[in-house]
Amino acid sequence: MPLRTLQAHGFGLTKQSKSRQQLDKHPQELSVTPLIIGTYTIHSKTVLAPMVGISDLPFRKLCRHYGAGLTVSEMVASKTQLRNTHKSRQRIRFDGEPSPRVVQIVGTEPGELAEAAKFNVDQGADIIDINMGCPAKKVCKKLAGSALLKDEKLVAEILHRVVSAVSVPVTLKIRTGWSPEQRNGVAIAHIAEDSGIQALAVHGRTRACRFKGEAEYNTIKQICDNVKIPVIANGDINSPEKAKKVLDHTGATCIMIGRGAQGRPWLFKEINYFLNQGKLSAPPSLIEQKKVVIEHLDALHHFYGSVNGVKIARKHISWYTAYHEEKCRRSTPFRREFNQLLNTQDQRSAVRKFYDELILQEINTA
Repeated sequence: MPLRTLQAHGFGLTKQSKSRQQLDKHPQELSVTPLIIGTYTIHSKTVLAPMVGISDLPFRKLCRHYGAGLTVSEMVASKTQLRNTHKSRQRIRFDGEPSPRVVQIVGTEPGELAEAAKFNVDQGADIIDINMGCPAKKVCKKLAGSALLKDEKLVAEILHRVVSAVSVPVTLKIRTGWSPEQRNGVAIAHIAEDSGIQALAVHGRTRACRFKGEAEYNTIKQICDNVKIPVIANGDINSPEKAKKVLDHTGATCIMIGRGAQGRPWLFKEINYFLNQGKLSAPPSLIEQKKVVIEHLDALHHFYGSVNGVKIARKHISWYTAYHEEKCRRSTPFRREFNQLLNTQDQRSAVRKFYDELILQEINTA
């Protein structure tokens, strides 16, 4: 079932702090430089990060609806024998998804990556993104993802081969380096620019840091200062204020949202509104949230089928309902009960009941 058109407003579930109220009173002039990738001009300052098991077609479409100017597929393997698996095919489905459609490829062999790029363009990709940022062990042990940052010569060869293989724009996602002692992000950025890469996304951690500690943005700033191609800043951006702070500090063209959008796809619109207006937007009503969550649930069931859809829905519903922890004592037990449900009808009924109780509670306390 396709997601229906919804009237969207920004979203923030935490109470406004004093600093937020002050920001409302002092709108600031903000950069309007668009993100230009080849022939595509993206005016939104927000991009959805590629996340395995998360940035599937239903979630990408939902985030685009809420203002993400660009969304990137889950990474797909470059090896020929893996291209026609059911999982790989699911990851490059574009049913009803607007252009530009971005497919991220991962691998270690320049020739395989070049062939994978051509294959995915033939399947409908408008932009090819190369993964050199994933820190997962199963990826890095094959010397793919962020493990490639150790070998600058191989990086150059891969980028040259892929860019030469396709007529569509090629982008790259990296980390700031291999380890805190080996932050070679600026060197990699120069290689990318010289190879014809048209935009560079940089996560503010090294491969060794994985997702621990806080992201650092000084290296991203150095990269922005040293290359002319668009740079997209990524890492720990989970609020409008943080988005503006990162953009101001780094000089990046736009920001990429990953984990911050889990259970909160409206964050894109919230950030865009704040960057454009200099003030926070009002949160959507619980009625609207309920509608969005149920339609996302329906889309997952339709996309994956009744068995896998039920399984995959569990993590999304967990993220959505976790934001109501403070207001609803039923939130934690609800998630435990929801994870035991085995069919689409029971999941839908449970979500509807959960939000109906929240809405009733809000009416009674108004």
